[in-house]
Amino acid sequence: MTNPLIEDLQWRGLLYQQTDAEGMEKLLNEEKVSLYVGVDPTADSMHIGHIVPLLTLRRFQQAGHRPVLLVGGATGMIGDPSGRSTERNLLTEEQIARNVAGLKAQMERIFDFSEVENGAQLVNNHDWIGKLSVIDFLRDYGKLVNVNYLLAKDTISSRLESGISFTEFTYTIIQGLDFNYLYDHYNVKIQVGGSDQWGNITTGLEVIRKTHEEETKAFGITIPLVTKADGTKFGKTAGGSVWLDPEKTSPYEFYQFWVNTADSDVIKYLKIFTFLSREEIEALEVTVQEEPHLRKAQKTLASEMTKLIHGEVGLEQAEKITGALFSGDLKALSAEEMKVAFAGVPSVELAKEDKNIVDLLVEAGISSSKRQAREDVTNGAISVNGGKIADLDYVIDGNDRLEDAFAIIRRGKKKYHMVKFN
Repeated sequence: MTNPLIEDLQWRGLLYQQTDAEGMEKLLNEEKVSLYVGVDPTADSMHIGHIVPLLTLRRFQQAGHRPVLLVGGATGMIGDPSGRSTERNLLTEEQIARNVAGLKAQMERIFDFSEVENGAQLVNNHDWIGKLSVIDFLRDYGKLVNVNYLLAKDTISSRLESGISFTEFTYTIIQGLDFNYLYDHYNVKIQVGGSDQWGNITTGLEVIRKTHEEETKAFGITIPLVTKADGTKFGKTAGGSVWLDPEKTSPYEFYQFWVNTADSDVIKYLKIFTFLSREEIEALEVTVQEEPHLRKAQKTLASEMTKLIHGEVGLEQAEKITGALFSGDLKALSAEEMKVAFAGVPSVELAKEDKNIVDLLVEAGISSSKRQAREDVTNGAISVNGGKIADLDYVIDGNDRLEDAFAIIRRGKKKYHMVKFN
């Protein structure tokens, strides 16, 4: 009997590798299980490329299963060689603790951590690995895994030429220890990870198999790497990664990333990232084919993702800024919203003093000469903070300096500049 959750995951394109597809489906049909994803705390925020396994785990929670979120307080101090050609920089315990706190807040946006039977649980592997002595590790776990077995792992074999330290060489065993610990203490039966985690997942199953006499019911699944239709890397913009932390990527920028998704990618992303039903996504697919100019699918994707990560308040701010920029009505925005909306536009710093509009345009490099500046003003091509300026004698003063620190100057229809005053 096909499990409806597995069927849904397949339809969404979320199943890449499975250690035992038939066995796992049988398990899910028979009981509600606990399953886990490991999160690497090498930064204090995740970016959108990190959240696909977490969103997949959330789908399991919605189906009644219990997610266990493992933050690698110990493994984060060692470094996963997966997908890397060089050694990681090692972090201190204090840095790890700070990062864990940031990640926990973000995971609380995605999962239900309430006291329900399948409420999500956050664990830190430093709690058990930190107590393990070198002798215990070598005697109890090092002897379980053959060196030839490790050398066959892609994550290790790909590093042999460039070099890999013993520290990173042992990482996969330590992650296997994690799966074994969660199997024993949290009844975790399934590990979920990105496609680069296949080697670590299978090592975990090897450790479980060798440390238990009874027949074990443990499984692993991986999720395919998310790519764009044109082959370029998903989750990157000209400004870098798209972070979940609003201080790194504002809700407006986050919203804009999703709303600018290409028609060729949007249905795929709706399946992977949102919790919309199959019927809702298929209806949006029709709009992409029949009314692409309306961009209903992109707006829905942007709305769903921004609401999930930044809440209703973040979504309202993003939609308000988007609407104001589209209509040109900047006066509807607060100074803080202006700052967010124009964070990426060209900026220049000038002395904080009252200045004639023509002189300011030239000094700021917005107009190429005084003659051009005068033409721009008289032609109605210049606006300050959303208000059109047509007077050549207009003086930019304290009333125009938002927060007494900056002003937004627009030349023409779309060329915005931020002038900062100090």
